[in-house]
Amino acid sequence: MLPGLGLCGVAWAQPPASFTLLEPLVVTGSYAPSASFDLPFSVDTVERSQFADGQLGVNLSEALNRVPGLVVQNRQNYAQDLQISSRGYGARSAFGIRGLKLISDGIPASTPDGQGQAATLNLDVADRVEVLRGPASAIYGSNAGGVIQMFSRDGSGPPKVGAATTYGSDGFSKQRVYGEGGNDDAGFIVDASRMDTDGYRDHSAARRDQTFAKVHVNPDQDSRLALIFSSLEQNGTQDPLGQTWQGYKDDPRSVSANALSYDTRKSIHHQQLGMNYERAFGDATLQFNLYGGKRSVIQYLSIPKGALPNLRGGGVVDFDREFHGGTLRWIQPISAAPGDLKVTVGADYDRSQDDRRGFQNFSGDTLGVKGELRRDEIDTATSLDPYVQAHWEIEHWTFEAGLRRSSLRMKVDDHYLDDGDSSGSRTYQRTLPSLALMYAFTPELQGYISAGKAVETPTQAEMAYAPGAGGAFNFGLSPATSTQVELGLKARPDANTRINAALFEIRTDDEVVVYASEAGRTSYQNAGKTLRRGLELSVQREFSPQWQANLAYTWLDATYAQDFSKSGQTVDKGNQLPGVPRSSLFAELVWTPREGISMGLEGQYRSKVYVEDSNQQHAAPAYTVFNWRTQFEQTLGPWTFRELVRLDNLLDRQYVGSVIVGDGNGRYYEAAPGRSWYAGAGLEYQF
Repeated sequence: MLPGLGLCGVAWAQPPASFTLLEPLVVTGSYAPSASFDLPFSVDTVERSQFADGQLGVNLSEALNRVPGLVVQNRQNYAQDLQISSRGYGARSAFGIRGLKLISDGIPASTPDGQGQAATLNLDVADRVEVLRGPASAIYGSNAGGVIQMFSRDGSGPPKVGAATTYGSDGFSKQRVYGEGGNDDAGFIVDASRMDTDGYRDHSAARRDQTFAKVHVNPDQDSRLALIFSSLEQNGTQDPLGQTWQGYKDDPRSVSANALSYDTRKSIHHQQLGMNYERAFGDATLQFNLYGGKRSVIQYLSIPKGALPNLRGGGVVDFDREFHGGTLRWIQPISAAPGDLKVTVGADYDRSQDDRRGFQNFSGDTLGVKGELRRDEIDTATSLDPYVQAHWEIEHWTFEAGLRRSSLRMKVDDHYLDDGDSSGSRTYQRTLPSLALMYAFTPELQGYISAGKAVETPTQAEMAYAPGAGGAFNFGLSPATSTQVELGLKARPDANTRINAALFEIRTDDEVVVYASEAGRTSYQNAGKTLRRGLELSVQREFSPQWQANLAYTWLDATYAQDFSKSGQTVDKGNQLPGVPRSSLFAELVWTPREGISMGLEGQYRSKVYVEDSNQQHAAPAYTVFNWRTQFEQTLGPWTFRELVRLDNLLDRQYVGSVIVGDGNGRYYEAAPGRSWYAGAGLEYQF
């Protein structure tokens, strides 16, 4: 039976035949497959057996909590998606993912300006997730926090079909059907699922439909072609907004009155088609991909009716996006050089165009409906980035060097007013170098140092409103630029243990921060200098074929390195960056007593989190939660049966699971569920 198929995408753990912890191969950061142990930067792989073992296959947090350096906050709000930050980058995002580049099967899941949605990465079909952090991420352009790249599995083996169902707390249900098969020449996989939930908080119900299809062929022994289609549909997903501290304390499930009176909600329709082609020319490799897609969003906000006459844009966001792009890359070994030298030369082209409209969120006395037009513009983001990278192994040394010319053009054509007062454009360009050096003290202990320059351009959403009345497009917002240094060790004390540790420092100029968030409008400004210093530690250990453990710890001190002024107030040097916990710890113990039975205990600790720049408002308190899972598998002829039981927040701890940084209404807090249960079953037939 193939791993990776089963209940909600669950791959049921089996005791390994040999008692050895295998070193994963990665391509993120190096483009050519390499053992992560041999790369001079922080890159982690989460294998399918880790994130699909007893999970629901719904949120990327199921895979990424075990990666040090990342903070994954499940907002319990499917209208705004997860919040993911890496070494502090992305923590200010009010919705979706920013500051990190999302990639799926080599195809960007982020727009050129750096905004992405984790829900477009389908865990049911994922084979592995690779996470890159630190200076080496500069080779991917304007995403200073790093790269999260998901790879779908190939269909292989005799054809099979399956179905699974899962139910749980707060009206949760997920139904899934799938099929796959393949041989040495070709393979296919198709997958469709529907997730429904009433939500933990009031006014947070959601329905998510996902489909995925992939066909791959190997025309000859030197080439491979894959075609991939994916879609995400969410209709009328309710948005509970944040809550004040007192409102959270009085009733964690509660929402503000505006969420109900304006029926805040969001609909998403996203379809994408991509092609990957790879061909070997002797020792060299050509990699080529193309992609294109469409995305439509309608979102009803809670901007008070009385505030709208003075605000551009209205209270209903309505846009249709067309996006496309491609990558061309050549990987060339240099046989004339001593040791093992590979040079990669490539270019990435990405373009997105939004036909963006805004409307009043009322008509007469009726609230929460599409009213008068208040915004009509075309927003276009285009990037074309050439790059070169060299990887050189010689005796005990490994050198890695990269250089990328990052270029992003943001253009706005305002059709709403005759004078086009919000029209304009701005181009951001930076040359981003990175350099790393690794030395092998022994075959099982390696140390490295890496350094590089990084840039983080503002997103279209961050540029949408300039500070002040009216809020025209903010073309004056500058990109944040960083100098990053990382020092690390990678060790394999024995065949069953792997340890990675990294110290890092990041100095940033022109940090982009919230200037003001009032009446549903958030504007941003540059805030001078920030300083991030931290430690990451991950340990994987197999005590026996039946017992495995994983640990990931992050300590991060993220502060403003100089005073700055915003909204007439001074933010003091030394204040903590909001949204960034100082300490995070994830630990997991897995027991597989016999074939077909697996149990796991997960624990997660997170220190307190400040919610705004002054650090004066009530910080979200520290918390510790534990989760437990168990799963079973039986085989009877061509049939395979699977069952799952999962309990989250075993001790029924009440805590704030995520925060909305800088919310002008003081609604910073998003409550996490108490004790929750999930149970499901699935079956599969192999022809």
